[in-house]
Amino acid sequence: MSFDQKRHVGIGDRPGSWMALAFRLSAPVDREHLAAAWEAVVATHGTLRTAFVPGDDGAPLLREVTLGQGSWVEHDISAGQTMNLALQSVLDENCRSYAKPSHRLCVIETADGPALVVAADHSHVDMWSMLLIVRDLLDALAQVQQGEQPRIKDVPAFAEHTQALLDRPAAPEEIHRRWREVIEAGGGAMPRFPLSVGSPGVQPERVVVRDVLDRAGLEAYSARARQYGVSALALTISAMTSTTRELADSPLRAVFPVHSRYEERWHDSVGWFITNSVLESDDPAPAACAAAVKESLRLGSHPLAEIMKPWSGMPAVPGMLAISWLDMRRLPVSINSRDIDAQYISAGIRTDGVMVWFITDNAGIHLRCRFPDTPEARKNVGAWLDNLVARMRKEGTVDHDLVNEVVAATTF
Repeated sequence: MSFDQKRHVGIGDRPGSWMALAFRLSAPVDREHLAAAWEAVVATHGTLRTAFVPGDDGAPLLREVTLGQGSWVEHDISAGQTMNLALQSVLDENCRSYAKPSHRLCVIETADGPALVVAADHSHVDMWSMLLIVRDLLDALAQVQQGEQPRIKDVPAFAEHTQALLDRPAAPEEIHRRWREVIEAGGGAMPRFPLSVGSPGVQPERVVVRDVLDRAGLEAYSARARQYGVSALALTISAMTSTTRELADSPLRAVFPVHSRYEERWHDSVGWFITNSVLESDDPAPAACAAAVKESLRLGSHPLAEIMKPWSGMPAVPGMLAISWLDMRRLPVSINSRDIDAQYISAGIRTDGVMVWFITDNAGIHLRCRFPDTPEARKNVGAWLDNLVARMRKEGTVDHDLVNEVVAATTF
């Protein structure tokens, strides 16, 4: 198992540890056709045929499992219960770290056609993987509906990727040194949100969603980044660095998840191809922020188990800040999300940290932030987000001359 799988599952069996995507089909579909398509997806992706079990010492072990023939289970909706709550109950119960298997295909049959939900414990998937699962399910369903046997694709399993990472040369001393410096700057722990989030214990989550820039704004923002000679991500790090310095008088330090699909052979595999890095930025100049991103990618390109030995694992603390950036337009896998009304579904959880996701797609830049629902976090995280969004929108103000001059040459 990977370092992050061990961390995730080691926390224990719990509800809300899953990821899910919902989407719609335009016409009714035979349940048995859906079942055959889903079984082809599971047969294709090795991680969906593995399960975690507790070892004798309580630490998780990863095992291959043999799955029998699946069956449909109808779930009653209780009086007064919303469909969302009923669905979350099913996923909380079945898509847990120690469930065998820890994934489900759900269908909600409506007069307008079925709504499908694919879900799995996070230990087996990332967002890229969710897109792959939906793509492969739709491909297999089309084959079944044409009277064909769905094709089992030949893709490497995630466990092979974990082993390949372990077989790589050990991280050089400079990588260990920079990790030590960032962790020591955080008082011997992973980076925290720079302002108070209130009580250090876990709290009910509060989630805010902002549509930062629309399509035109994104084009202007990307053109502005091109003018600076950097990416849109680096320009966003510049805005966050300025916001953090203005509101907290400190550098921006954050956990920075990076994907580990470093070779094309992993592009069609399902798994948790994410490793954690750290990002440190004290200079808001876009070029300096681009260098900070580059360093973060280097820090995240080595197996973490060896790097984290001095702290006996990742030294996570309450108030930890993590920043994720995903540009959907640059992924080598895609689905027609508009036609199938694809939507990410997240579990409601309790948390003690601040997680910021940026999603960039053809409609613009979107921000989603989860933080503890305390008065201090509402005030401080809210102010930080307001300041950040205002800075990004200022850079994304449409300058038609700039857009016309630069956008054609911009790599999005």
